[in-house]
Order: sequence, then C-alpha cells, then structure tokens
Amino acid sequence: MVYKRIRTKKIYEEVADSLINMIKQGLLKPGDKLDSVEKMAEKFGVGRSAVREALSGLRSMGLVEMKQGEGTYVAEFKPAKFKLPVSTAFLMKTKHIKELYEVRKILEAGTAEIAALKHEDFDLEEIEKALNKMETANAYGDEEVAASADADAEFHMAIAKASQNNLLINLMGSVSELINETIKDARQVLLCSENRSDKLLNEHKEIFEAIKKRDEVNARKAMYKHLEGVNLELIKFLD
Repeated sequence: MVYKRIRTKKIYEEVADSLINMIKQGLLKPGDKLDSVEKMAEKFGVGRSAVREALSGLRSMGLVEMKQGEGTYVAEFKPAKFKLPVSTAFLMKTKHIKELYEVRKILEAGTAEIAALKHEDFDLEEIEKALNKMETANAYGDEEVAASADADAEFHMAIAKASQNNLLINLMGSVSELINETIKDARQVLLCSENRSDKLLNEHKEIFEAIKKRDEVNARKAMYKHLEGVNLELIKFLD
C-alpha cells in the first residue's frame, strides 16, 4: 500500500490561516488596522519575514489593504460569501505569480490566435461587451477598479469561448479564479501609475481589433505583449 506523505504547513501559512480565521469570526472587521509587523511577529512568536509573507498573501486575496505610510487594514468583504479562491500557499510567493503569467502567455496568446480564426459574430459581441464595461469603469476609485477587473476577466474568458475549442475553454475555466484574483491585484498596482489605465484599455482594444479582423498573427502578438507588460510591472512592484 502506498501512503501519501503528510505535508507540514509552513510558518507563514499558519500566520495567514490564523488571520483569516479572525476575519471570518469577526474578531477583525473591515476597516480595522492590524498591528505592526513587529508586534504581530512578537504575538505570534514568529519571525517578521513570516508575517510579511502572510500579509502579502492576504493582500493578493483582497482580504487586507496596505496604505502607504499608514499601515495594513482589513478590507471590506462579506463573511457569508467568503471563500478562498486558491490555496493560501500559492499566492504567497512572487515566483508563483511569475509562473502563472508564464502559463497565461502560453495559453492565452494561442487562444487569441485561434479566436481570430474561428470566432462567430456573437463571440465578437461578447468580447466587445466586456471591453465596453472596462471602458466605462476606466477610473481610479476602488469600486471602479473592481468593476474594471471583473470586465477584464470577462474579456479574457470571452476570447477563450471565441476559440470554439472546448478543451481551451475548460483549461481557462480551471484557472479562471486564480487569473481573476491576479487581474484584480494587478489593476490595483498598475492603476497607481499615471496613464496606465488608458494604456491597459488600449492594449485590450488592440487584441479585440486583431481578432475582429481575423488577423491571427497580430492577435497572438497583442495578447502576448499585453500579458508580458503586466507581468513585468507587477513583478517589479512585488520585488
């Protein structure tokens, strides 16, 4: 008989799980300011690096927000609807974000190419609908950023559906929650840069126009360029 090895949780995962449970139980409420890294490290009895990694993961999941010069606060959310989109461990490391974008570039550049060749008129309507939502929400407030991120995710999924390839659609669906979380995180970071919002929108428009013209070469290039740019800026911020 083959036994599965027991995986021991890392310290930062234990810290993250503890904070998540405090949020779910209402011990930490939206708007509450967390203790400093030093104080939490002392209270948990762990190193400061473990606390920093835990907070990085919670920020990636949208559970906390870090305000420059002020500290870390519990973000607004509804406990009844709370669920982890992915494992806490996965979102802790910058290298995993890099790995995700490697997968996205391979998967979505090819998907855009196929969508350019095989899309139907109703597929274009769905892609354009998501693009219009993105344009409407093209602002800097928290609600607009969230709406824009949702529209961004819809845009990429609509392209997958336009490929008319069920396996590709299923592959996109299997990682969609993880992709959606990084899209939200990326937009929070990238929209801090001046004119970055317009640049993001224009990149999506370029992808759409190439697909609409059935220009598979430029559809692939535009998607790859877009994802590569987002990846580089996000990693620069995380590093």
